[in-house]
Amino acid sequence: MDAWIDYVSPEDAEGPLASSYDWQAASLGEPAEFTMLGSLYPDIVQRRLELYKTVEGCPSDLSQIERQSAAWVTSLLNGTAHCGSGLRLKLASLGVAEETLQHIEANPDAVNTGDARLDAICAHAAKLTSSPTEMAESDVQQLRSLGLSDLDIVDLNNMVAYYNYINRVVMGLGLRSVMSTTHEATNAVPQT
Repeated sequence: MDAWIDYVSPEDAEGPLASSYDWQAASLGEPAEFTMLGSLYPDIVQRRLELYKTVEGCPSDLSQIERQSAAWVTSLLNGTAHCGSGLRLKLASLGVAEETLQHIEANPDAVNTGDARLDAICAHAAKLTSSPTEMAESDVQQLRSLGLSDLDIVDLNNMVAYYNYINRVVMGLGLRSVMSTTHEATNAVPQT
């Protein structure tokens, strides 16, 4: 892993850090680079994995394409290639057409897929990422008018907020790698 800080490798991990690494490795095969970024503070590794599992597991009615598109828009606007590359792979694995992926990638702040609901979800993610102080109740009402429930809106908000958080961790600590496999992108959420 190439980052600007030291980290504990999986073979050197002990105690709670080793347990956290093993938890993620059970589905991924090894701990993710992002996970290792926190390894000098083992408690944060565990809490981040728990938060990741919780955010990804919200029982809303947002589709995985809607959820991952919002996260991808967030990562694109933050210039976070590490997270963005993984989200692009996730969306491709969900069957999103290459043309749509290219469009979102080229215009993350003005997504126009022709699907009004998806476009509004992406617009909400873009505004919350780029102009959070400009958020207003009318933004929530717009989502409701397109059929999103309040739980769907909570889920969307949490996805965007979570990716803004991890984007800043990644960028602040120098993780600039690009994910290259669908396995790496889709199996990082710890199971059980």
